[in-house]
Amino acid sequence: MNLNPDPHTDPAPEPQSNPQSHSQSSSESSLGPSLGAATAPTSSKALSPRLAAGLVFITSGAVLVLEIVGLRLVAPYVGVTLQSNTAVIGVTLTAIALGAWLGGRLADLIDPRRMLAPAILLGAGTTALTLPLVRYAGEALRGTDPAAVLLVALLTLFAPALLLSSVTPMVVKLQLGDLRRTGTVVGKLSGIGTLGSITATFGTGFVLVAALPSSVIVLSLAALLLIVGIALAVHLRVLTRRAGAEGSHSDRQTTAVAMVLALFGTGFTLAAPNPCDVETAYHCASVEPDPDHRTGRLLVLNSGWHSYVDLADPQYLEFDYTQMIASVADVMRPAGEPLRTLHIGGGGFTLPRYLAATRPGSHTRVLEVDQGVVDLDRAELGLVTGPDLQVWVGDGRVGLAQEADAQRDLVIGDAFGHLTVPWHLTTREAIEEIHRILTPQGIYAMNVIDGPPNRFLRAELATVAEVFRYMALISTPEGVAEEETENFVLVASDAPLPVEAVRDRLAERDTEAVVLAGDQLREFIGDADPLTDDYAPVDQMLGR
Repeated sequence: MNLNPDPHTDPAPEPQSNPQSHSQSSSESSLGPSLGAATAPTSSKALSPRLAAGLVFITSGAVLVLEIVGLRLVAPYVGVTLQSNTAVIGVTLTAIALGAWLGGRLADLIDPRRMLAPAILLGAGTTALTLPLVRYAGEALRGTDPAAVLLVALLTLFAPALLLSSVTPMVVKLQLGDLRRTGTVVGKLSGIGTLGSITATFGTGFVLVAALPSSVIVLSLAALLLIVGIALAVHLRVLTRRAGAEGSHSDRQTTAVAMVLALFGTGFTLAAPNPCDVETAYHCASVEPDPDHRTGRLLVLNSGWHSYVDLADPQYLEFDYTQMIASVADVMRPAGEPLRTLHIGGGGFTLPRYLAATRPGSHTRVLEVDQGVVDLDRAELGLVTGPDLQVWVGDGRVGLAQEADAQRDLVIGDAFGHLTVPWHLTTREAIEEIHRILTPQGIYAMNVIDGPPNRFLRAELATVAEVFRYMALISTPEGVAEEETENFVLVASDAPLPVEAVRDRLAERDTEAVVLAGDQLREFIGDADPLTDDYAPVDQMLGR
Protein backbone atom coordinates (compact mmCIF):
# COMPACT_ATOMS: atom_id res chain seq x y z
CA MET A 1 0.00 0.00 0.00
CA ASN A 2 1.39 3.45 -1.08
CA LEU A 3 1.40 5.82 1.89
CA ASN A 4 2.28 8.85 -0.35
CA PRO A 5 -0.59 9.31 -2.79
CA ASP A 6 0.11 10.85 -6.20
CA PRO A 7 -1.15 14.45 -6.09
CA HIS A 8 -1.82 14.38 -9.81
CA THR A 9 -4.35 11.55 -9.46
CA ASP A 10 -5.97 12.06 -6.08
CA PRO A 11 -8.42 14.89 -5.46
CA ALA A 12 -7.42 17.64 -3.03
CA PRO A 13 -8.86 17.30 0.46
CA GLU A 14 -11.87 19.38 1.46
CA PRO A 15 -10.83 22.62 3.18
CA GLN A 16 -11.82 23.03 6.79
CA SER A 17 -14.71 25.31 7.46
CA ASN A 18 -13.71 28.81 8.73
CA PRO A 19 -16.65 30.96 9.84
CA GLN A 20 -14.67 34.18 9.66
CA SER A 21 -13.39 33.43 6.17
CA HIS A 22 -16.88 32.47 5.06
CA SER A 23 -18.26 35.67 6.44
CA GLN A 24 -15.70 37.73 4.54
CA SER A 25 -16.40 35.89 1.33
CA SER A 26 -20.12 36.42 1.68
CA SER A 27 -19.58 40.07 2.44
CA GLU A 28 -17.47 40.56 -0.66
CA SER A 29 -20.05 38.75 -2.74
CA SER A 30 -22.83 40.91 -1.40
CA LEU A 31 -21.06 44.08 -2.57
CA GLY A 32 -21.59 42.99 -6.12
CA PRO A 33 -19.22 43.66 -9.03
CA SER A 34 -18.44 47.30 -8.19
CA LEU A 35 -15.77 46.49 -5.60
CA GLY A 36 -14.38 43.79 -7.77
CA ALA A 37 -14.11 46.20 -10.65
CA ALA A 38 -12.46 48.75 -8.40
CA THR A 39 -9.85 46.34 -7.08
CA ALA A 40 -9.17 44.58 -10.37
CA PRO A 41 -6.13 45.86 -12.25
CA THR A 42 -6.92 48.19 -15.13
CA SER A 43 -3.44 48.40 -16.64
CA SER A 44 -4.91 48.38 -20.14
CA LYS A 45 -6.47 51.77 -19.42
CA ALA A 46 -3.63 53.29 -17.42
CA LEU A 47 -1.16 55.63 -19.06
CA SER A 48 2.55 54.97 -18.86
CA PRO A 49 3.95 56.47 -15.63
CA ARG A 50 6.07 58.97 -17.55
CA LEU A 51 3.19 60.12 -19.72
CA ALA A 52 0.89 60.49 -16.72
CA ALA A 53 3.54 62.48 -14.82
CA GLY A 54 4.27 64.66 -17.84
CA LEU A 55 0.63 65.57 -18.40
CA VAL A 56 0.10 66.51 -14.76
CA PHE A 57 3.37 68.47 -14.64
CA ILE A 58 2.66 70.46 -17.83
CA THR A 59 -1.00 71.29 -17.17
CA SER A 60 -0.43 72.23 -13.52
CA GLY A 61 2.50 74.43 -14.51
CA ALA A 62 0.51 76.04 -17.32
CA VAL A 63 -2.11 77.28 -14.85
CA LEU A 64 0.57 79.04 -12.77
CA VAL A 65 2.14 80.57 -15.88
CA LEU A 66 -1.25 82.02 -16.74
CA GLU A 67 -1.75 83.33 -13.20
CA ILE A 68 1.60 85.16 -13.06
CA VAL A 69 1.31 86.55 -16.57
CA GLY A 70 -2.32 87.43 -15.85
CA LEU A 71 -1.16 89.83 -13.12
CA ARG A 72 0.78 91.69 -15.80
CA LEU A 73 -1.95 91.52 -18.44
CA VAL A 74 -4.54 93.26 -16.26
CA ALA A 75 -2.14 95.89 -14.85
CA PRO A 76 -2.46 98.43 -17.71
CA TYR A 77 -6.22 98.57 -17.18
CA VAL A 78 -6.85 98.06 -13.45
CA GLY A 79 -3.43 98.77 -11.95
CA VAL A 80 -1.06 96.80 -9.77
CA THR A 81 -3.08 96.96 -6.58
CA LEU A 82 -4.10 94.65 -3.79
CA GLN A 83 -7.51 94.30 -5.46
CA SER A 84 -6.07 93.32 -8.84
CA ASN A 85 -3.67 90.81 -7.30
CA THR A 86 -6.43 89.39 -5.11
CA ALA A 87 -8.80 89.11 -8.08
CA VAL A 88 -6.30 87.26 -10.27
CA ILE A 89 -5.22 84.88 -7.50
CA GLY A 90 -8.79 84.30 -6.32
CA VAL A 91 -10.14 83.63 -9.81
CA THR A 92 -7.30 81.22 -10.51
CA LEU A 93 -7.84 79.29 -7.27
CA THR A 94 -11.57 79.14 -7.95
CA ALA A 95 -10.93 77.76 -11.43
CA ILE A 96 -8.45 75.20 -10.04
CA ALA A 97 -10.95 74.00 -7.42
CA LEU A 98 -13.87 73.81 -9.84
CA GLY A 99 -11.73 72.21 -12.54
CA ALA A 100 -10.48 69.51 -10.15
CA TRP A 101 -14.03 68.75 -8.99
CA LEU A 102 -15.46 68.73 -12.52
CA GLY A 103 -12.62 66.64 -13.92
CA GLY A 104 -13.00 64.07 -11.16
CA ARG A 105 -16.77 63.94 -11.59
CA LEU A 106 -16.54 63.43 -15.35
CA ALA A 107 -13.82 60.82 -14.92
CA ASP A 108 -16.29 58.73 -12.89
CA LEU A 109 -18.92 58.98 -15.63
CA ILE A 110 -16.89 58.78 -18.84
CA ASP A 111 -13.69 56.99 -19.79
CA PRO A 112 -11.01 59.64 -18.99
CA ARG A 113 -9.05 58.65 -22.10
CA ARG A 114 -11.84 60.19 -24.18
CA MET A 115 -11.61 63.51 -22.31
CA LEU A 116 -7.91 64.08 -21.64
CA ALA A 117 -6.88 65.32 -25.07
CA PRO A 118 -10.03 67.46 -25.55
CA ALA A 119 -9.47 69.15 -22.16
CA ILE A 120 -5.88 70.05 -23.06
CA LEU A 121 -6.80 71.14 -26.57
CA LEU A 122 -9.62 73.37 -25.37
CA GLY A 123 -7.26 74.70 -22.70
CA ALA A 124 -4.86 75.66 -25.49
CA GLY A 125 -7.60 77.41 -27.45
CA THR A 126 -8.89 79.42 -24.50
CA THR A 127 -5.32 80.32 -23.53
CA ALA A 128 -4.83 81.86 -26.97
CA LEU A 129 -8.05 83.84 -26.46
CA THR A 130 -6.70 85.33 -23.21
CA LEU A 131 -4.88 88.23 -24.88
CA PRO A 132 -7.69 89.65 -27.03
CA LEU A 133 -10.19 89.17 -24.19
CA VAL A 134 -8.12 91.12 -21.67
CA ARG A 135 -7.30 93.88 -24.13
CA TYR A 136 -10.83 94.50 -25.31
CA ALA A 137 -12.42 93.96 -21.89
CA GLY A 138 -9.69 96.01 -20.21
CA GLU A 139 -10.33 98.99 -22.45
CA ALA A 140 -14.06 98.79 -21.70
CA LEU A 141 -13.68 98.23 -17.94
CA ARG A 142 -10.65 100.39 -17.26
CA GLY A 143 -10.42 101.60 -13.65
CA THR A 144 -10.03 100.44 -10.07
CA ASP A 145 -13.65 99.57 -9.32
CA PRO A 146 -13.55 96.13 -7.62
CA ALA A 147 -16.31 94.75 -9.86
CA ALA A 148 -14.38 95.78 -12.98
CA VAL A 149 -11.16 94.30 -11.61
CA LEU A 150 -12.86 90.98 -10.87
CA LEU A 151 -14.60 90.84 -14.25
CA VAL A 152 -11.36 91.46 -16.15
CA ALA A 153 -9.68 88.68 -14.16
CA LEU A 154 -12.58 86.29 -14.83
CA LEU A 155 -12.53 86.92 -18.56
CA THR A 156 -8.78 86.53 -18.66
CA LEU A 157 -8.07 83.39 -16.66
CA PHE A 158 -11.10 81.38 -15.62
CA ALA A 159 -11.78 79.19 -18.67
CA PRO A 160 -8.23 77.99 -19.44
CA ALA A 161 -7.40 77.47 -15.75
CA LEU A 162 -10.56 75.40 -15.24
CA LEU A 163 -9.96 73.20 -18.29
CA LEU A 164 -6.30 72.56 -17.50
CA SER A 165 -7.05 71.84 -13.83
CA SER A 166 -9.46 69.08 -14.84
CA VAL A 167 -6.60 67.02 -16.30
CA THR A 168 -5.02 65.85 -13.03
CA PRO A 169 -8.09 64.02 -11.60
CA MET A 170 -8.62 62.34 -14.99
CA VAL A 171 -5.04 61.08 -15.02
CA VAL A 172 -5.36 59.93 -11.40
CA LYS A 173 -8.51 57.97 -12.29
CA LEU A 174 -6.70 56.16 -15.12
CA GLN A 175 -3.74 55.24 -12.93
CA LEU A 176 -5.80 53.76 -10.08
CA GLY A 177 -5.60 50.08 -11.03
CA ASP A 178 -5.31 48.79 -7.47
CA LEU A 179 -6.97 50.32 -4.43
CA ARG A 180 -4.06 49.13 -2.32
CA ARG A 181 -1.85 51.68 -4.12
CA THR A 182 -4.32 54.59 -4.08
CA GLY A 183 -2.29 56.65 -1.63
CA THR A 184 0.91 56.12 -3.59
CA VAL A 185 -0.64 57.05 -6.94
CA VAL A 186 -2.55 60.08 -5.69
CA GLY A 187 0.35 61.32 -3.58
CA LYS A 188 2.86 60.92 -6.40
CA LEU A 189 0.75 62.69 -9.01
CA SER A 190 -0.21 65.42 -6.56
CA GLY A 191 3.47 65.99 -5.81
CA ILE A 192 4.33 66.10 -9.52
CA GLY A 193 1.54 68.62 -10.14
CA THR A 194 2.82 70.80 -7.30
CA LEU A 195 6.36 70.51 -8.67
CA GLY A 196 5.06 71.68 -12.05
CA SER A 197 3.40 74.66 -10.41
CA ILE A 198 6.57 75.56 -8.50
CA THR A 199 8.72 75.24 -11.62
CA ALA A 200 6.32 77.42 -13.58
CA THR A 201 6.18 80.02 -10.80
CA PHE A 202 9.93 80.48 -10.54
CA GLY A 203 10.55 80.02 -14.27
CA THR A 204 7.95 82.61 -15.24
CA GLY A 205 8.76 85.13 -12.51
CA PHE A 206 12.53 85.00 -12.77
CA VAL A 207 13.16 84.01 -16.40
CA LEU A 208 10.27 84.28 -18.85
CA VAL A 209 8.95 87.69 -17.78
CA ALA A 210 12.45 89.16 -17.96
CA ALA A 211 13.16 87.62 -21.37
CA LEU A 212 9.86 87.74 -23.27
CA PRO A 213 6.80 89.98 -23.63
CA SER A 214 3.65 88.67 -21.96
CA SER A 215 1.96 88.18 -25.34
CA VAL A 216 4.78 85.90 -26.51
CA ILE A 217 4.61 83.90 -23.27
CA VAL A 218 0.85 83.37 -23.57
CA LEU A 219 0.86 82.45 -27.26
CA SER A 220 3.86 80.13 -26.78
CA LEU A 221 2.04 78.42 -23.92
CA ALA A 222 -1.05 77.99 -26.11
CA ALA A 223 1.12 76.48 -28.87
CA LEU A 224 2.78 74.08 -26.41
CA LEU A 225 -0.59 72.92 -25.07
CA LEU A 226 -1.91 72.52 -28.61
CA ILE A 227 1.06 70.29 -29.53
CA VAL A 228 0.69 68.24 -26.34
CA GLY A 229 -3.05 67.83 -26.91
CA ILE A 230 -2.66 66.71 -30.52
CA ALA A 231 0.19 64.32 -29.67
CA LEU A 232 -1.83 62.82 -26.82
CA ALA A 233 -4.89 62.37 -29.04
CA VAL A 234 -2.81 60.53 -31.66
CA HIS A 235 -1.11 58.38 -29.02
CA LEU A 236 -4.36 57.33 -27.38
CA ARG A 237 -5.95 56.57 -30.74
CA VAL A 238 -3.05 54.27 -31.61
CA LEU A 239 -3.37 52.48 -28.28
CA THR A 240 -7.12 52.07 -28.81
CA ARG A 241 -6.62 50.52 -32.24
CA ARG A 242 -3.97 48.13 -30.93
CA ALA A 243 -6.40 46.99 -28.27
CA GLY A 244 -8.96 46.22 -30.98
CA ALA A 245 -11.42 48.80 -29.68
CA GLU A 246 -13.34 51.25 -31.77
CA GLY A 247 -11.96 54.82 -31.72
CA SER A 248 -13.87 58.05 -31.37
CA HIS A 249 -14.05 60.99 -33.72
CA SER A 250 -14.41 63.45 -30.86
CA ASP A 251 -10.65 64.03 -30.65
CA ARG A 252 -10.52 65.19 -34.25
CA GLN A 253 -13.46 67.50 -33.74
CA THR A 254 -11.99 68.91 -30.54
CA THR A 255 -8.61 69.36 -32.21
CA ALA A 256 -10.25 71.31 -35.01
CA VAL A 257 -12.17 73.48 -32.53
CA ALA A 258 -9.03 74.12 -30.47
CA MET A 259 -7.00 75.08 -33.55
CA VAL A 260 -9.74 77.45 -34.68
CA LEU A 261 -9.84 79.05 -31.22
CA ALA A 262 -6.05 79.34 -31.17
CA LEU A 263 -5.91 80.92 -34.63
CA PHE A 264 -8.84 83.17 -33.76
CA GLY A 265 -7.15 84.25 -30.54
CA THR A 266 -3.82 84.87 -32.25
CA GLY A 267 -5.42 86.87 -35.02
CA PHE A 268 -7.46 89.00 -32.65
CA THR A 269 -4.39 89.53 -30.48
CA LEU A 270 -2.66 91.13 -33.44
CA ALA A 271 -5.71 93.30 -34.11
CA ALA A 272 -6.49 94.15 -30.48
CA PRO A 273 -5.29 97.51 -29.12
CA ASN A 274 -1.90 97.05 -27.45
CA PRO A 275 -1.24 99.58 -24.68
CA CYS A 276 2.52 98.89 -24.69
CA ASP A 277 5.41 100.03 -26.84
CA VAL A 278 7.73 98.34 -24.36
CA GLU A 279 6.85 95.84 -21.67
CA THR A 280 9.23 96.20 -18.76
CA ALA A 281 9.51 94.13 -15.61
CA TYR A 282 6.89 96.32 -13.89
CA HIS A 283 5.12 98.39 -16.50
CA CYS A 284 3.45 98.49 -19.84
CA ALA A 285 5.29 101.54 -21.17
CA SER A 286 5.07 103.81 -24.19
CA VAL A 287 6.38 107.20 -25.27
CA GLU A 288 3.96 109.40 -27.20
CA PRO A 289 4.85 112.60 -29.05
CA ASP A 290 2.94 115.76 -28.21
CA PRO A 291 1.13 116.82 -31.42
CA ASP A 292 1.06 120.45 -30.21
CA HIS A 293 4.70 120.63 -29.13
CA ARG A 294 7.33 119.32 -31.52
CA THR A 295 9.89 118.38 -28.87
CA GLY A 296 7.38 117.29 -26.22
CA ARG A 297 7.18 113.63 -25.21
CA LEU A 298 4.73 111.92 -22.89
CA LEU A 299 5.79 108.83 -20.92
CA VAL A 300 2.81 106.51 -20.36
CA LEU A 301 3.09 103.74 -17.75
CA ASN A 302 0.26 101.21 -17.45
CA SER A 303 -1.95 103.50 -19.53
CA GLY A 304 -1.48 106.40 -17.11
CA TRP A 305 0.20 109.70 -17.99
CA HIS A 306 3.33 109.61 -15.87
CA SER A 307 5.85 112.18 -17.11
CA TYR A 308 6.18 114.92 -19.68
CA VAL A 309 9.62 115.72 -21.10
CA ASP A 310 10.64 118.53 -23.44
CA LEU A 311 13.66 117.18 -25.27
CA ALA A 312 14.89 120.70 -26.09
CA ASP A 313 14.12 122.51 -22.82
CA PRO A 314 14.60 120.76 -19.44
CA GLN A 315 13.04 123.76 -17.67
CA TYR A 316 9.71 123.31 -19.43
CA LEU A 317 7.21 121.68 -17.06
CA GLU A 318 3.88 120.63 -18.52
CA PHE A 319 2.11 119.05 -15.54
CA ASP A 320 0.83 121.18 -12.68
CA TYR A 321 2.24 118.94 -9.98
CA THR A 322 5.77 119.19 -11.41
CA GLN A 323 5.41 122.99 -11.38
CA MET A 324 4.33 122.80 -7.73
CA ILE A 325 7.33 120.69 -6.68
CA ALA A 326 9.68 122.81 -8.78
CA SER A 327 8.34 125.95 -7.10
CA VAL A 328 9.20 124.50 -3.69
CA ALA A 329 12.72 123.72 -4.90
CA ASP A 330 13.05 127.22 -6.41
CA VAL A 331 12.42 129.03 -3.12
CA MET A 332 14.02 126.75 -0.54
CA ARG A 333 17.51 128.07 -1.34
CA PRO A 334 18.86 131.11 -3.17
CA ALA A 335 18.53 130.83 -6.92
CA GLY A 336 21.21 128.72 -8.58
CA GLU A 337 22.57 127.23 -5.36
CA PRO A 338 23.19 123.47 -5.72
CA LEU A 339 21.03 120.98 -3.85
CA ARG A 340 21.64 117.42 -2.73
CA THR A 341 18.44 115.69 -3.78
CA LEU A 342 16.99 112.21 -3.67
CA HIS A 343 14.12 111.21 -5.97
CA ILE A 344 11.97 108.21 -5.05
CA GLY A 345 10.72 107.22 -8.49
CA GLY A 346 12.32 108.25 -11.73
CA GLY A 347 9.66 108.05 -14.43
CA GLY A 348 10.71 110.41 -17.19
CA PHE A 349 13.35 112.13 -14.96
CA THR A 350 11.64 115.47 -15.54
CA LEU A 351 12.46 117.04 -12.16
CA PRO A 352 16.05 115.74 -11.93
CA ARG A 353 16.76 117.40 -15.28
CA TYR A 354 15.00 120.57 -14.20
CA LEU A 355 17.18 120.83 -11.07
CA ALA A 356 20.32 120.12 -13.07
CA ALA A 357 19.41 123.00 -15.40
CA THR A 358 18.32 125.52 -12.77
CA ARG A 359 20.86 124.62 -10.09
CA PRO A 360 24.09 123.51 -11.79
CA GLY A 361 26.29 121.37 -9.61
CA SER A 362 23.40 119.75 -7.79
CA HIS A 363 23.95 116.12 -6.86
CA THR A 364 20.93 113.97 -7.57
CA ARG A 365 20.28 110.32 -6.87
CA VAL A 366 17.20 108.62 -8.29
CA LEU A 367 15.68 105.42 -6.90
CA GLU A 368 13.85 103.72 -9.75
CA VAL A 369 12.47 100.20 -9.42
CA ASP A 370 12.29 99.48 -13.15
CA GLN A 371 15.43 99.12 -15.26
CA GLY A 372 13.24 98.96 -18.36
CA VAL A 373 11.94 102.49 -17.71
CA VAL A 374 15.52 103.77 -17.33
CA ASP A 375 16.49 102.09 -20.61
CA LEU A 376 13.44 103.61 -22.33
CA ASP A 377 14.36 107.06 -20.96
CA ARG A 378 17.86 106.71 -22.35
CA ALA A 379 16.62 105.51 -25.74
CA GLU A 380 13.73 107.93 -26.32
CA LEU A 381 13.81 110.72 -23.74
CA GLY A 382 17.46 111.73 -23.90
CA LEU A 383 18.41 110.70 -20.36
CA VAL A 384 22.13 111.02 -19.66
CA THR A 385 23.44 109.88 -16.28
CA GLY A 386 26.76 110.68 -14.67
CA PRO A 387 28.40 111.74 -11.40
CA ASP A 388 25.79 114.45 -10.75
CA LEU A 389 22.79 112.36 -11.82
CA GLN A 390 22.99 108.81 -10.52
CA VAL A 391 20.39 106.08 -10.84
CA TRP A 392 19.96 103.22 -8.41
CA VAL A 393 17.67 100.49 -9.75
CA GLY A 394 15.73 98.77 -7.01
CA ASP A 395 12.88 99.11 -4.55
CA GLY A 396 12.53 102.60 -3.09
CA ARG A 397 12.21 101.45 0.52
CA VAL A 398 15.39 99.39 0.20
CA GLY A 399 17.18 102.33 -1.40
CA LEU A 400 16.12 104.63 1.42
CA ALA A 401 17.66 102.31 3.99
CA GLN A 402 21.02 102.64 2.23
CA GLU A 403 21.10 106.44 2.47
CA ALA A 404 23.31 108.15 5.06
CA ASP A 405 21.85 110.28 7.85
CA ALA A 406 21.19 114.00 7.29
CA GLN A 407 22.74 114.15 3.80
CA ARG A 408 19.83 115.31 1.60
CA ASP A 409 18.48 118.84 1.23
CA LEU A 410 15.43 117.75 -0.73
CA VAL A 411 13.65 114.42 -1.11
CA ILE A 412 11.03 114.17 -3.86
CA GLY A 413 8.55 111.31 -3.73
CA ASP A 414 7.06 110.57 -7.13
CA ALA A 415 6.49 106.83 -7.03
CA PHE A 416 2.70 106.94 -6.68
CA GLY A 417 0.47 106.55 -9.70
CA HIS A 418 -3.29 106.69 -10.13
CA LEU A 419 -3.56 102.92 -10.55
CA THR A 420 -0.43 101.86 -8.69
CA VAL A 421 0.57 102.96 -5.19
CA PRO A 422 3.43 101.10 -3.44
CA TRP A 423 1.86 100.99 0.02
CA HIS A 424 5.17 100.37 1.80
CA LEU A 425 6.30 103.88 0.80
CA THR A 426 3.26 105.46 2.45
CA THR A 427 3.75 104.36 6.05
CA ARG A 428 5.10 106.11 9.11
CA GLU A 429 8.15 103.84 9.06
CA ALA A 430 8.94 104.90 5.48
CA ILE A 431 8.44 108.58 6.35
CA GLU A 432 10.78 108.14 9.31
CA GLU A 433 13.46 106.87 6.91
CA ILE A 434 12.99 110.00 4.79
CA HIS A 435 13.16 112.17 7.91
CA ARG A 436 16.42 110.46 8.88
CA ILE A 437 18.25 111.25 5.65
CA LEU A 438 17.14 114.92 5.45
CA THR A 439 19.19 117.77 6.88
CA PRO A 440 17.53 119.80 9.69
CA GLN A 441 16.41 122.36 7.11
CA GLY A 442 15.58 119.73 4.50
CA ILE A 443 12.20 119.38 2.76
CA TYR A 444 10.19 116.36 1.68
CA ALA A 445 7.85 116.94 -1.30
CA MET A 446 5.53 114.07 -2.26
CA ASN A 447 3.18 113.71 -5.22
CA VAL A 448 -0.11 112.04 -4.20
CA ILE A 449 -3.02 111.28 -6.52
CA ASP A 450 -6.45 110.87 -5.00
CA GLY A 451 -10.07 111.82 -5.51
CA PRO A 452 -13.25 112.33 -3.51
CA PRO A 453 -13.51 111.51 -0.64
CA ASN A 454 -9.67 111.65 -0.52
CA ARG A 455 -9.33 109.01 2.17
CA PHE A 456 -5.79 108.05 1.16
CA LEU A 457 -4.64 111.67 0.97
CA ARG A 458 -5.94 112.45 4.45
CA ALA A 459 -4.36 109.29 5.88
CA GLU A 460 -1.03 110.17 4.27
CA LEU A 461 -1.17 113.71 5.65
CA ALA A 462 -1.90 112.32 9.11
CA THR A 463 1.04 109.95 8.73
CA VAL A 464 3.52 112.64 7.71
CA ALA A 465 2.26 114.93 10.50
CA GLU A 466 3.40 112.34 13.05
CA VAL A 467 7.00 112.63 11.82
CA PHE A 468 7.55 116.24 10.64
CA ARG A 469 6.84 119.46 12.57
CA TYR A 470 5.64 121.58 9.64
CA MET A 471 3.48 120.62 6.68
CA ALA A 472 1.65 122.16 3.71
CA LEU A 473 -0.55 120.88 0.92
CA ILE A 474 -0.56 122.23 -2.63
CA SER A 475 -3.17 121.40 -5.25
CA THR A 476 -5.55 122.84 -7.78
CA PRO A 477 -8.72 124.55 -6.52
CA GLU A 478 -10.75 121.58 -7.80
CA GLY A 479 -8.60 119.15 -5.83
CA VAL A 480 -8.83 121.02 -2.54
CA ALA A 481 -12.58 121.45 -3.06
CA GLU A 482 -12.77 117.66 -3.55
CA GLU A 483 -14.54 117.94 -6.87
CA GLU A 484 -12.44 115.47 -8.86
CA THR A 485 -9.32 113.31 -8.84
CA GLU A 486 -6.22 115.48 -8.80
CA ASN A 487 -2.50 115.56 -8.03
CA PHE A 488 -1.67 116.86 -4.57
CA VAL A 489 1.81 117.88 -3.45
CA LEU A 490 2.47 117.29 0.22
CA VAL A 491 5.39 119.33 1.60
CA ALA A 492 6.97 118.66 5.02
CA SER A 493 9.98 119.76 7.04
CA ASP A 494 11.25 120.21 10.58
CA ALA A 495 11.94 123.85 9.73
CA PRO A 496 9.23 126.43 8.95
CA LEU A 497 8.13 126.13 5.33
CA PRO A 498 8.36 129.07 2.87
CA VAL A 499 4.61 128.97 2.22
CA GLU A 500 4.23 132.56 1.01
CA ALA A 501 7.28 132.29 -1.23
CA VAL A 502 5.81 129.14 -2.77
CA ARG A 503 2.50 130.94 -3.43
CA ASP A 504 4.36 133.81 -5.09
CA ARG A 505 6.44 131.46 -7.26
CA LEU A 506 3.34 129.59 -8.38
CA ALA A 507 1.71 132.90 -9.29
CA GLU A 508 4.76 133.81 -11.37
CA ARG A 509 4.30 130.55 -13.26
CA ASP A 510 0.60 131.27 -13.79
CA THR A 511 -0.09 127.95 -12.07
CA GLU A 512 -3.57 127.91 -10.59
CA ALA A 513 -2.96 126.41 -7.17
CA VAL A 514 -4.11 126.54 -3.56
CA VAL A 515 -1.72 126.13 -0.61
CA LEU A 516 -3.13 124.85 2.68
CA ALA A 517 -1.17 125.06 5.94
CA GLY A 518 -1.75 125.47 9.68
CA ASP A 519 -5.35 125.31 10.88
CA GLN A 520 -6.74 124.97 7.35
CA LEU A 521 -4.67 121.85 6.79
CA ARG A 522 -5.52 120.37 10.18
CA GLU A 523 -9.20 120.85 9.41
CA PHE A 524 -8.74 119.16 6.04
CA ILE A 525 -7.03 116.14 7.64
CA GLY A 526 -9.77 115.72 10.22
CA ASP A 527 -9.66 112.49 12.23
CA ALA A 528 -7.84 110.40 9.62
CA ASP A 529 -5.73 107.57 11.00
CA PRO A 530 -2.03 107.37 10.10
CA LEU A 531 -0.63 104.50 8.06
CA THR A 532 1.90 102.01 9.43
CA ASP A 533 3.72 98.94 8.17
CA ASP A 534 1.23 96.94 10.20
CA TYR A 535 -1.85 98.72 8.85
CA ALA A 536 -1.89 100.41 5.45
CA PRO A 537 -5.09 99.62 3.48
CA VAL A 538 -4.05 102.00 0.72
CA ASP A 539 -5.80 100.18 -2.12
CA GLN A 540 -9.09 100.12 -0.22
CA MET A 541 -8.78 103.84 0.53
CA LEU A 542 -8.22 104.59 -3.12
CA GLY A 543 -11.22 102.49 -4.19
CA ARG A 544 -14.14 104.60 -5.24
